[in-house]
Amino acid sequence: AFFFPPKIYESRTIGELLAPAAPFDKKCGRENWTVAFAPDGSYFAWSQGHRTVKLVPWSQCLQNFLLHGTKNVTNSSSLRLPRQNSDGGQKNKPREHIIDCGDIVWSLAFGSSVPEKQSRCVNIEWHRFRFGQDQLLLATGLNNGRIKIWDVYTGKLLLNLVDHTEVVRDLTFAPDGSLILVSASRDKTLRVWDLKDDGNMMKVLRGHQNWVYSCAFSPDSSMLCSVGASKAVFLWNMDKYTMIRKLEGHHHDVVACDFSPDGALLATASYDTRVYIWDPHNGDILMEFGHLFPPPTPIFAGGANDRWVRSVSFSHDGLHIASLADDKMVRFWRIDEDYPVQVASLSNGLCCAFSTDGSVLAAGTHDGSVYFWATPRQVPSLQHLCRMSIRRVMPTQEVQELPVPSKLLEFLSYRI
Repeated sequence: AFFFPPKIYESRTIGELLAPAAPFDKKCGRENWTVAFAPDGSYFAWSQGHRTVKLVPWSQCLQNFLLHGTKNVTNSSSLRLPRQNSDGGQKNKPREHIIDCGDIVWSLAFGSSVPEKQSRCVNIEWHRFRFGQDQLLLATGLNNGRIKIWDVYTGKLLLNLVDHTEVVRDLTFAPDGSLILVSASRDKTLRVWDLKDDGNMMKVLRGHQNWVYSCAFSPDSSMLCSVGASKAVFLWNMDKYTMIRKLEGHHHDVVACDFSPDGALLATASYDTRVYIWDPHNGDILMEFGHLFPPPTPIFAGGANDRWVRSVSFSHDGLHIASLADDKMVRFWRIDEDYPVQVASLSNGLCCAFSTDGSVLAAGTHDGSVYFWATPRQVPSLQHLCRMSIRRVMPTQEVQELPVPSKLLEFLSYRI
């Protein structure tokens, strides 16, 4: 019997934002290490290289792609979006900003405020900032270990957080609107900051023996995943600030992580050429997405330099994952298939992220540019939607105690 591999479709390019040429064409410092979409989908931000972050209204950016084709050079006067006035302008009309962060930018994260979510600080009346309902912040992690917090609507600097001693490699806000920020650094620590308490550092999470590359909150903000060098994948309880468990399975540095929208799955990407899908509640590996065939044995897993996986991102439909690797490919996977369902070509890719509605994937490159593709579109089944609703409120241990048939338990546990 012959096996015919399934057809893999090429992703459709939506557009690109090309970084302006550097004054002296410096090769170092141009990298786009991070791209980010605002939680409400209003803004897109990326590190353009040479300490610059660009903030653009996402709907206007998409409209430009439709009007002018895929190409969009960010310093082109014909395509420039309206800039914010110095007086702050109208907050309800998104404007473009170019922010000089003062040092190379390694990480970005958007945070939005929910006023009802109280700060953990007692002395609430002493706060310099009172964040309102429509507050949208951008955190930037820098080469010198500092974290700068910006007002997205005005482009003004609000806070300068100083405590890390090395590169701030990643940033993530708690999704619950509490404005709790976690930073991951090459100084081997994670730090927890309360921006509603004027950026007070609440806790240092120690446990990594080497660089920390990335961190991600679970959707309910109760759990944090951090990944780093020496195969490290750690899960933290963010109510008690204690380590829950280490996840064992990767054979090389782990450089990216992301939770599924229902919190039932965790994706991690590693230089061992693999993306693993874990059950974060018990540490089981549910799925492996390989980027090298046949997959390298553990002793050679660090040697396939052209297959290092750089980034991984979960789509908001809970069905698709995107991975970006050094073999000049972006891959889209379904969580129930062990082969990519869509691919795209990309040289020198470093990072990727899905848009808020999941319809577009953005990827940043070594030269400070961003490329966009249409993502696989599929109407989720009613079963999957019900599974996500249940898993948002029920961890694996509780699911396994439900008085339902074993096949249904397997489905709810993402084992079929």
